[in-house]
Amino acid sequence: MPSLKALKNRIASVKSTRKITKAMQMVAAAKLRRAQEAAEAARPYAERMSAVISGLSAGQAGSASAPRLLAGTGTDKTHLLVVLTSERGLCGGFNSTIVRLARARAQELIGQGRTVKILTVGKKGREQLKRDLSAHFIAHVDMGEVKRLGYDVAAGIARDVLSRYDAGEFDVATLFFNRFQSVMSQVPTAKQVIPALIESTDQASSLYDYEPSEEGILADLLPRGIATHIFTALLENGASEQGARMSAMDNATRNAGEMIDKLTIVYNRSRQAAITKELIEIISGAEAL
Repeated sequence: MPSLKALKNRIASVKSTRKITKAMQMVAAAKLRRAQEAAEAARPYAERMSAVISGLSAGQAGSASAPRLLAGTGTDKTHLLVVLTSERGLCGGFNSTIVRLARARAQELIGQGRTVKILTVGKKGREQLKRDLSAHFIAHVDMGEVKRLGYDVAAGIARDVLSRYDAGEFDVATLFFNRFQSVMSQVPTAKQVIPALIESTDQASSLYDYEPSEEGILADLLPRGIATHIFTALLENGASEQGARMSAMDNATRNAGEMIDKLTIVYNRSRQAAITKELIEIISGAEAL
């Protein structure tokens, strides 16, 4: 059994850890509110952008003059997986769920004879994927220096992806991220962004005159749409990360409290046993005299 001094030091150490986890939980809760508001505010814009592009794309599907971002390359031999994760840990299973989905997709494509290329955004996802998929890495975006997440960050990633697409490095691009639902629930999501998927709309078909042409509008909107999808995914990830960290730190704080209670019981019992032993020794010595 540990000594009383060791138990006392252990209790003090766990109490210090509990203070840290409690502080991290409060910081995550403060950041979560802003991140959640940003993610929820971006959703209507992204959904409307997708609806506009889908409406314009419906008339261009299968057309020889359709933009390459819509029509694709005519094959799907090479896939680019853009895996969005966090720079920091201590957020429960947030990063692991994204990596698990991306790894399963990569292994499925490799099993089908496809070529897989991986672009990682965030350090934690890269660390987990490099164990078995490092040979497929082509680039990494370090988010450690980003103090405030803005559209310019997503636009930079989109430009890199588009330049690789124009160079013929891949045929299909898919984003992997966590969609925020609540503090306790984040949904791992895979979203194809290249070539653009035409979403079905329930609106009644109408005839419009476009100025400039539909092809010209799509040529301008499709790159913007990719940047918007990436920005929305980054915002969803930001809210999901803070929610997962808040939940993880809450669990850690409660676990530390339970450990302190158990160690305190052991300490009190050990202390009582030591006092009882001393009393017995004193009484035995007195009787011997």
